[in-house]
Amino acid sequence: MKVLILGANGFIGSHLCEHLLENTEWNITGFDIKDFNLGNCLGKDRFSFKQGDFYTEDEWIDDAVKNCDSVLPLVGIARPAFYITNPVMTFHLDFEANLKIVRMCVKHKKRVIFPSTSEVYGMSTDKELKEDESPIILGPVCKSRWIYSCSKQMMDRVIAAYGQEEGLRYTLFRPFNWIGSRLDTFADAEAHKARSITQILYDVLHGRDVSLVGGGRQRRSFTWIGDGVRGLETIIRNENGCADGEIFNIGNPANNASIKELALAIIRILKEFPQCREKAERAGLVEIDSRDYYGKGYEDVLDRVPSIAKAKRLLGWEPVTKLEDAVRMTVEATLRHNTLL
Repeated sequence: MKVLILGANGFIGSHLCEHLLENTEWNITGFDIKDFNLGNCLGKDRFSFKQGDFYTEDEWIDDAVKNCDSVLPLVGIARPAFYITNPVMTFHLDFEANLKIVRMCVKHKKRVIFPSTSEVYGMSTDKELKEDESPIILGPVCKSRWIYSCSKQMMDRVIAAYGQEEGLRYTLFRPFNWIGSRLDTFADAEAHKARSITQILYDVLHGRDVSLVGGGRQRRSFTWIGDGVRGLETIIRNENGCADGEIFNIGNPANNASIKELALAIIRILKEFPQCREKAERAGLVEIDSRDYYGKGYEDVLDRVPSIAKAKRLLGWEPVTKLEDAVRMTVEATLRHNTLL
């Protein structure tokens, strides 16, 4: 099988490339504007990489789509701190720029595996979010946070429409708070633009108070990246067409925890490392209003729990990594990546 991964240098893309090279015999073609996360892939047999701009390399991308079996367009903006302050660019990249890839897949009759998001469920009141049943409820237009969710939801609907009218083969997957190394950089965290686990790690290690936005009461179902990419392999493999035309939540409901609980777990685990113990022991938690941290365009939901019944039934997939283990592996890998081990 030939798999094209656009956005190969990103968090999901880089881990997926590594996983597929290690666990399959497939040929992987990666594309991204940079390659700093791909050190374990570059130069290996069955992996080729094209460095280029997603906006301007249409000719190369079209030819790559034509010559592969499955396409994963993973290029996108997924950090709240960015899409709240850059809503137009978020829409342009997450919807408009990815739409051209979907249309290439339609033209060349190739399968597309598209990253939706757990955020499409928005402010749904369902205690367990189901792919084909839960309502999708977004906040008001003045809350720019929802442009990311709206862009992803619209892409879901367009892909499904192409499947209905043009016979496009597709699968949509919705990651629920995947964590692991390379999620964000410490440069992002320095500017308060990283997602929760990287931001907390950076703040503790650099002697800054950990900001608990809204008191850190929001709960998320944290999922180890290794479990996530294993699910993606199963979707790509698609035995007996089990994933065709389906949407899958890829998350870990057993790892549901508040941001405050996540912060406390990170601090506790950092104390296990001698070089980090003193800073972890001095770490402070400070509650901060979301408007002071993100600005007036922010809005949030208190909980987000996936149903993974469909993934179990059709894919035979379920997560196996407990939250404590996932956090510990993320901490250790992040320390090593930033030469702190």
